Amino acid sequence: MIACAAVCLFLFHNNNVAKAAGSSAAAPYTTWHEYGGSPDSAQYSALTQVNKSNVNQLQQVWFYPAGNNGFRYGSNPIEIDNVMYVIGKNNNIAALDATTGKEIWVHDNGNPRGISHRGISYWESKDRSDRRILYTANNMLIALDARTGKIVDTFGNHGMVDLRVGLGRDPKTIRQIESGTPGRIFENLLLLGSATGEEYESPPGDLRAYDVVTGKMVWIFHTVPHPGEYGYDTWPPNAWKYIGGTNTWGEISVDEKRGIAYFPLGSPTYDFYGADRHGANLFSDCILALDARTGKYLWHYQTTHHDLWDYDLEAAPKLMTVEHDGKMMDVIAEVSKNGFVFVLDRETGKPIWPVEERPVPKSTMPEEQAWPTQPFPTVLPPFARQKFTPDEVNPYIADPKERESIRQEVLAAHSEGLYTPAGLTNTMEIPGNNGGANWGSLAMDPKNGTLYVVSKDAPSMIKLEQKRPRFEMRGTPETQGQLIYVQNCQSCHTLSLKGQPPAIPSLVNVMNRVGEKRVRTAIAGGAAPMPGFPDLSPVDVDRLIAYLAHPENGHLPPQLVTRLLAPPPARLAPTGTRYWTGYGYMNSTEELPAIAPPWSTLTAYDLNKGTIKWQIPLGEVTEMLAKGIKNTGSYWPRGGAVVTASGLIFIGTKSDSMVRAYDEETGKVVWEHKIAAGPEGIPAIYEVGGREYVAFSASSNDVPSAAGGGETPPVAEANNNNPGRTPPSENETQGYYVFALPQR
Repeated sequence: MIACAAVCLFLFHNNNVAKAAGSSAAAPYTTWHEYGGSPDSAQYSALTQVNKSNVNQLQQVWFYPAGNNGFRYGSNPIEIDNVMYVIGKNNNIAALDATTGKEIWVHDNGNPRGISHRGISYWESKDRSDRRILYTANNMLIALDARTGKIVDTFGNHGMVDLRVGLGRDPKTIRQIESGTPGRIFENLLLLGSATGEEYESPPGDLRAYDVVTGKMVWIFHTVPHPGEYGYDTWPPNAWKYIGGTNTWGEISVDEKRGIAYFPLGSPTYDFYGADRHGANLFSDCILALDARTGKYLWHYQTTHHDLWDYDLEAAPKLMTVEHDGKMMDVIAEVSKNGFVFVLDRETGKPIWPVEERPVPKSTMPEEQAWPTQPFPTVLPPFARQKFTPDEVNPYIADPKERESIRQEVLAAHSEGLYTPAGLTNTMEIPGNNGGANWGSLAMDPKNGTLYVVSKDAPSMIKLEQKRPRFEMRGTPETQGQLIYVQNCQSCHTLSLKGQPPAIPSLVNVMNRVGEKRVRTAIAGGAAPMPGFPDLSPVDVDRLIAYLAHPENGHLPPQLVTRLLAPPPARLAPTGTRYWTGYGYMNSTEELPAIAPPWSTLTAYDLNKGTIKWQIPLGEVTEMLAKGIKNTGSYWPRGGAVVTASGLIFIGTKSDSMVRAYDEETGKVVWEHKIAAGPEGIPAIYEVGGREYVAFSASSNDVPSAAGGGETPPVAEANNNNPGRTPPSENETQGYYVFALPQR
């Protein structure tokens, strides 16, 4: 369904541009035509109108509400010809006037189960007669006419391509494959990764390229190699038939001059137990270079062998030119969840500084074969903490008994360093499986070889358990639903339903907050990082819904709960036995991290020298500020920064609802502004009619807590230059906040 408005306004914009909007027509880094700003994902703008001398004059000039059921975790808008394209309310696609936020057209996707919520892709033909928006939703690749928002009927099957087809598995068995991150346009191709889910036997994370005109798949690269392909011997025979993951769910960079695409790859499934995948497991956890036109293998570099920690690579590798050993050198820089920076020759994949393979702990798990060594960079210091001692427990946890309990838990945990494999007892992970760097975490300054890393310290306590036999019992629907909850949900959402914010949300009062329809959709299809539960019968789902609606009516016998949660016997498992663990995020009852601050940082690396220039806590936490406690860093940022040629770094932090500009030389705050929601994702910087704009996306802070960002401030200046729009309601704070200097 499509609702179109003001198409004539769109055409007016196109008829009044001074030059073509194609990337080749504009100076490098002066447009924001694609996710991350440019093909090389630099997250850099060469625009200089906003600079250190006037940035404190920035004011909000318009706001576009995306609705609290819209994108999750932030989105990066794109702008072409004074038209901004965004993920809008209920996950629709909207075209907006980039100077006012006024809607030009809206394409209604019917509130899909999944969508590329972090951004969308734009392509145009050389003569600009064909212009398209491409994105994924409901496991489909979709093409829209960028001028009207209408489906391009000649693309694929009436505008859509089924992404479940062509992966070597029965498409009916694939519940999830579209990624939250858009692909990367190169010439007439859309290079695409995927989000496969986290379960055993998830679909494979094969990399694919599609013709943007026809929708036909042009090439595919098997990230779990098939027989005869390079890397096949790093897995058990025929692993490609059952191993999943090993996917690029994050971002892609392209060297247009060389025609090379760089893919950061994640871990295989299952994340924490790999007895069914002995070997180094190429191409999991690799920086992978492919010929962008053909998908031909060029080189790889693996940052974690036989991953048992979920140490995915997600951030787009940054293509940089640095001075090394007295000469200029083209490199790529990549970061991971474990806190390391890897800098490689762009054409060969060889590290420019030594990386040592060091012995790491063996696994204590039955039939597991942890890889004996892992790579450790020797020159660049890590950007995140890689140990968590009892003395580093968060001193701001109010209850001293709880602080001591956490201290004892840390003291007793199995922890032999960064690569301690999970076992049948509590095992410490630090920076954590959701710590370190993540999508959007990297930005660069191409002028001086400086790399900026957004990261978080989020220790996890994980413990593997066998999946338990199903217990049947009688009782009310709520009690039977409570049993289903304990068996399937409590390891992540906790017995109290409070979750582990911000990554794993609270389910307290969830039926009233989000509605039964969304809960049922999440149970069936998943909501990353949560897998779906398609094996639950309709009756089971009804019972689970009943319990979530009225948990006070669940009356499981305490002895049964104890039995369900008791650790399994430590015995050798027969072949094929599977183990699971929750993600184990370590938070206090106040929803504060268990580790002492800072919880997130912004780090500047000089890659010419291999040193850290500065590191600062990134943002604050509203509840801590209310107590006079500063410099904690924000709580679990999602997204990253944009650097400008005028020496500024723009970034938002959700836990204090602030957008800021930092001095790139010192890390000092030079401008900050509180908005009505939690900014996430990557900002966008663009220019229209000689005026520079800075756009932030923000998601709803609907939980007043340390994790959720505290109180919601008023929506100030939200409707300037946006005539005809009524002020947003209190619940209409999620969306796009756009800033510019005052007009003279």
